[in-house]
Amino acid sequence: MKKLTLTDAALIVSGSMIGSGIFIVSADMARTVGGPGYMLLLWVLSGIITLFAALSYGELAGMFPHAGGQYVYLKEAFNPLIGFLYGWSLFTVVQSGTIAAVAVAFAKFTGVIFPFFSESHILLTIGSFTISAAQLLGIASIALLTIINSFGLDYGKWIIRFFNSTKLIALFGLIVLGIWFFPQPDVWAENMSHFWDSGKYEVEANGAVAFTKLAGVGLLSAMGVGLVGSLFSSDAWNNVTFISADIQNPKRNIPLSLLIGTLVVTVLYFLVNIAYLKLIPFFGSPDGAGVLGHGIMFAEKDRVATAASTMIFGGTATIIMAVLIMISTFGCNNGIVLSSVRVYQAMALDGLFFEKMKANNRHGVPAFALWIQFAWSAVLCLSGQYGTLLDYVIFAVMIFYIITIYGIFVLRKTRPDAERPYKAFGYPVVPILYIIMAGAFCLNLLYAKPWSAYPGLGIVLLGVPVYYFWKKK
Repeated sequence: MKKLTLTDAALIVSGSMIGSGIFIVSADMARTVGGPGYMLLLWVLSGIITLFAALSYGELAGMFPHAGGQYVYLKEAFNPLIGFLYGWSLFTVVQSGTIAAVAVAFAKFTGVIFPFFSESHILLTIGSFTISAAQLLGIASIALLTIINSFGLDYGKWIIRFFNSTKLIALFGLIVLGIWFFPQPDVWAENMSHFWDSGKYEVEANGAVAFTKLAGVGLLSAMGVGLVGSLFSSDAWNNVTFISADIQNPKRNIPLSLLIGTLVVTVLYFLVNIAYLKLIPFFGSPDGAGVLGHGIMFAEKDRVATAASTMIFGGTATIIMAVLIMISTFGCNNGIVLSSVRVYQAMALDGLFFEKMKANNRHGVPAFALWIQFAWSAVLCLSGQYGTLLDYVIFAVMIFYIITIYGIFVLRKTRPDAERPYKAFGYPVVPILYIIMAGAFCLNLLYAKPWSAYPGLGIVLLGVPVYYFWKKK
């Protein structure tokens, strides 16, 4: 029996997207582009790109309402190797790395309330290798979610409903309070007077701030780099396609959930940033006095949401935001944990992953795949390298999105008579626009951040010999 409703599916989309990014990345984006208008424009652009992708994915979801999602789409549109390289990237870095990063973020904000779990509380040191209390709590949170989801979707879906609904309501509350009840008119007026300023702000080793004026191609390139934060905060929307087999009427509900979930999050993200600009100055200094002195740009530890909430809740804002981010990250990880393993199971059924991943346990879930995912995510937690790895793969993630959406054109030609309960909105214009925008983003990363783009491509290509190993086996 399929247990997930349209509401559950939409909550998986929105819940997987909202982790900790919206609470912190605006600070780095502000330093990268140097003006409120350009920061907001980046959030709008990332929302449009994500919506275009979701509107296009609906056609593939309707054609292949099977467990595995994007892996299946790539395999069917192209060949098993392309599908495997996606699944390989997903397991080695994209999903496992995200699970590790989100789990440690959960632990870090738990440490705000319970200092024992602080990142600075080192429990073990071996040479240059250290293990903190935050890393162990992160691993424990992944273990708990793995155990819960191993008992079936009846348990996992209640976490989805409670945690994801709670954080959507909390974000809405922050928007309402920040924009309508506690706005700072002087702050807003100052931010609007420099709305289209542009420039790059970098903190040098001596603590001084270096400013570089941006215009023309330089500004466009900086905007491309700035999109990394907002696109990463908007990613994971496609996780719902991984568990298509567990969703009621997937041919209808998957495309609808993609549209509803991504649209809701896009609007919330934009309005949250409006609330930030209503509450605290955009510009500031690393050594400024308090929240107003630091501004969005140099918010303490980049915690922009905490800084903005201080203007509403005063001294209790730190605790309130810590609890909200704990809820947000725990709910986000639940969606990723329960959905990702369906991809690995689909790969195993094709003979391209561990044999034991094929089978479901008596609760109808691939428990062996869940625990393998836990083990690798735990290793990444301990390594402390998940952040670097995620920087590497944003390029690869976008490339796979481009290839997948190009697959719509391929399948229209190779399978013209296939059933399509939902056809890509605005075809062919919307899919083409997505490919152009995402392609421009990737090209800019190759130019502006080659140290992250090329290693990401290398991780993907490492999957080629692994694919042939599994094929031979």
